[in-house]
Amino acid sequence: MNLKTLTVGMFSTNCYLAFCPDTREGVVIDPGADGKRIFEVLRELGLKIKYIINTHGHVDHIGANGKLKEVLKVPILLCKKDLEIYNNPGFAFSFAFRKQPGPDDFISDGDRIDFGRCFLSVINTPGHTPGGICLVENSAVFCGDTLFAGSVGRTDLAGGSHSALIKSIHEKLMTLSTNTVVYPGHGPVTTIGAEAKSNPFINISYD
Repeated sequence: MNLKTLTVGMFSTNCYLAFCPDTREGVVIDPGADGKRIFEVLRELGLKIKYIINTHGHVDHIGANGKLKEVLKVPILLCKKDLEIYNNPGFAFSFAFRKQPGPDDFISDGDRIDFGRCFLSVINTPGHTPGGICLVENSAVFCGDTLFAGSVGRTDLAGGSHSALIKSIHEKLMTLSTNTVVYPGHGPVTTIGAEAKSNPFINISYD
């Protein structure tokens, strides 16, 4: 699997273009803003996008869904438990974003998303939002706002739960190989091993 990362919008969201190097078929993960720019990069790379995938429903991760769907005409995928947040994405800045088209299909724990000769496995990781998901490849995980380098996602917004978030991290992410590369929704790339060793939130009990 090949990867192109774009940092988009006023929230500096990491938008990921994951694609099969052989077929050039791929997916767009969390197009939070700058739809025109994302589309231009897709065209430059010669990619055929199969899905738009949202790790959760906050406005800074869905803001360019409509623009990309308009030009790419591909399905938007989301966990159903985040539909209410998707339709009312929150933040004081949400007025600046146009309403997005609804998801075309729902994804959940255990689902497999195929593109070209590659695929991503879906794991549910509630906490930042009720329907937050992560996407796992052999040596990588796209974790939205669940886990960051040295930190974790905020849980003070509607539907957030700190205990659920820490439980998700312990039970779903910390069980991955220590060499797994973590591609977060914001900030720099890290690894599961690095976070297990030094992230100050990892050893907090969720009981």
